[in-house]
Amino acid sequence: MNLSDSQTGGTRPRRVSAMEAVLSHLRGAIERGEYPVGDKLPSEAQLCRSLEVSRPVLREALRALQTMGLTVSRTGLGTFVVADAVEDPTFGDYAAGHLMEVRRHIEIPVAGYAARRRTTENLDRLARLLDRMERETDTTAWVAMDTLFHLAVAEAAQNPVFRRVIEEIRDALARQSAFLNELGGRREQSDREHRAIFEALTDGSERDAVDAMTHHLDRVETTLTDIVRPAPPHDEPQAV
Repeated sequence: MNLSDSQTGGTRPRRVSAMEAVLSHLRGAIERGEYPVGDKLPSEAQLCRSLEVSRPVLREALRALQTMGLTVSRTGLGTFVVADAVEDPTFGDYAAGHLMEVRRHIEIPVAGYAARRRTTENLDRLARLLDRMERETDTTAWVAMDTLFHLAVAEAAQNPVFRRVIEEIRDALARQSAFLNELGGRREQSDREHRAIFEALTDGSERDAVDAMTHHLDRVETTLTDIVRPAPPHDEPQAV
């Protein structure tokens, strides 16, 4: 079985990476009961041989399975199945559902305050950050700047408590961002959404800033839901 790059169906086909194909294959096998709860997955060497993928690709897929709550990795023992369905991914210390609930209650009003209170220095920093993000080709570097963007918006609200809250969930935000970019192809869309937030702050429009941040978080949640929702039978990406 060679899980090389392929394309998804739909109105806007997107390249499916080797990691996504491996993840889809293993997730499907777990959900179908081929690897029951409590079972240990085959070794990395065995999976690499059977799926004809490199170890780095396999390890990324295994990390995604663990984020989804389907498996746990036990040092020196291997990877074990702990659930047969995805409930709520976990990013660091926080479940996705809890993280999204807090983000909506904090970041949406923060955007409104930032539109009213932002300084020239705040806007200059955000502009430089966005320009770098839109040119960046390295996903890891982009994810780091993604969290900096949300911190910078909180700083523009001129309330240190808001920044402290975003700082507290910064690691979870980075993990979520990496997850969505790897499995949801969110990066270009996210750049556009960030740009809309920035333009609203530049205009000093509280309403537009709130709307732009709401739209951004709506799209994040939609992508998460699309990833977590069980795929229909026979919807697994095919080898090419």
